[in-house]
Amino acid sequence: MTEHASGNPTRAAAPATKRPRERVWKHLSPLLRLLILTQLAFNIGFFAVLPFLAEHLGTSIGMAGWLVGFVLGLRTFSQQGLFVVGGWLVDRYGVRPVVLIGCALRVAGFAWLGYAQTPWAVIGSVLCIGFAAALFSPAVESEVARQAVVWEEEGHGPRTRVLALFSAAGQAGAFVGPLLGGLLLAVDFRAACLAGAAVFVLVLAGHALLMPRHIPGRERVRDQGGVRALLRNRRFLALCCAYGSYLLAYNQLYLALPAEVERATGSQAALSWLFALSSLLVVSAQLPVARWAGERLDPRRSMAWGLLLVAAGFAVVAAARPAGWTGLAGLLPAAGYVVLLTLGQMLITPAARAWVPDLAETGRLGLYTGALSSVSGLIVLAGSSATGTLLDLGLPPAVPWLILAAAPALAVSLLPRPPHRSGSEDTARQRGKGGNR
Repeated sequence: MTEHASGNPTRAAAPATKRPRERVWKHLSPLLRLLILTQLAFNIGFFAVLPFLAEHLGTSIGMAGWLVGFVLGLRTFSQQGLFVVGGWLVDRYGVRPVVLIGCALRVAGFAWLGYAQTPWAVIGSVLCIGFAAALFSPAVESEVARQAVVWEEEGHGPRTRVLALFSAAGQAGAFVGPLLGGLLLAVDFRAACLAGAAVFVLVLAGHALLMPRHIPGRERVRDQGGVRALLRNRRFLALCCAYGSYLLAYNQLYLALPAEVERATGSQAALSWLFALSSLLVVSAQLPVARWAGERLDPRRSMAWGLLLVAAGFAVVAAARPAGWTGLAGLLPAAGYVVLLTLGQMLITPAARAWVPDLAETGRLGLYTGALSSVSGLIVLAGSSATGTLLDLGLPPAVPWLILAAAPALAVSLLPRPPHRSGSEDTARQRGKGGNR
């Protein structure tokens, strides 16, 4: 079978080009539908609680500001930093047990957080919540990526369309979750926590009933190796660095953007509208963008264009800063940044997830999926400190934003070349069903 470098069929998959407008959902397997709905529910439950955590800790419990920051940092570390551990466990024990344990821990963590009144109880509950995600997220993400490869090989279209639907479901959950949490806060923070726990009880029950004990084509690995080979995989590490640059840029929604909004308007009240704009863009445009990109771009070019769009978003603010606009006019560059960043995100995220199966070792897709998040998270951790310093140096107004624009632009050069596949359809299918190369 003749293929593009990205793995998208040119001849053997002709039905995919004849039916480009078909809805993705109706061709998905029951397992893929379960996993995508899981992502929606995960984010509803998570974002019903976490956006309101800092205020709860500072006002209701009376924690000092440094301790609130420490707790939030612990949650990020116990989640993002330990994704690689969750991925390794998925490869060794399978998707179902890891997801079930992760959901049970999330239920316990949210219920505990709702009743926690001391710093140690809060820290314990937050660590439980974070590690739960470090278990189930690599499990769900790696299996969606593997199933997307199979979906592509069956002639339904580029795998990025499935991964885009997965991203859109997650973003829809991130949009609905805070609305649910905001309504429940009219009762109290505990009600929001218990509602979040209830969502994960439903997810736990759904997976216990519907998730197969053995997923066809997914083999468990019994040996302890894999990490050394991963650390020697230069192409995968290059992908991690480029993806980490995007995540660092995305993190500016919570660091550089609030400072810019406050400068322009005198408060951060408009932030919620800008965040809503980003979420609505993903929910409404992610699938059309993925369909367009999947038919025209391989993963490398999709990520490259995405990174350049992100860089352009920073450049828009840099170009407008010397004018010193304030009020509504001052928000226009910030809105331009959010739109361009979100468009870049819609190209980058599905492409990166679609690329991992081609770079991973046989049977190690969970490990590599987790490592993508963990390595990128370390880059964000280091880069965020540097960014905070950059914003506090008192440089000319445009300079910090120009430096921020340079990071994703330079990351384009880090992207590895896509695999040049001249092998048979059997080789491609082995990649998909084994999870990797």
